[in-house]
Amino acid sequence: MIDEPVDLDMHRGMAAQKATDLRRAVAEVEAQLKELREREADLEHRMLTVPAASWPEAAVKAQHLLTLYAASLPAEDTRHRALVTALLDDFARLSGG
Repeated sequence: MIDEPVDLDMHRGMAAQKATDLRRAVAEVEAQLKELREREADLEHRMLTVPAASWPEAAVKAQHLLTLYAASLPAEDTRHRALVTALLDDFARLSGG
């Protein structure tokens, strides 16, 4: 008897292997997105419950909110996108980053 595991992928056709690889990749991305959403929810909870102790901390909160706002803008709303970009650039310049 052989104690080594059998690689079942070797016994399937190329199309089935590609489909399996695709399902695995999708599952991995979905798991990463779930973790990212959980981390973002935790961050936003902390931002909501812990008051900023300085202007730079308040700016970090504002930057996050502006980024969320910009992501919700339609692609054709270039004026508001440009305003958000300009303000985020101002934050970066004024914070020395």
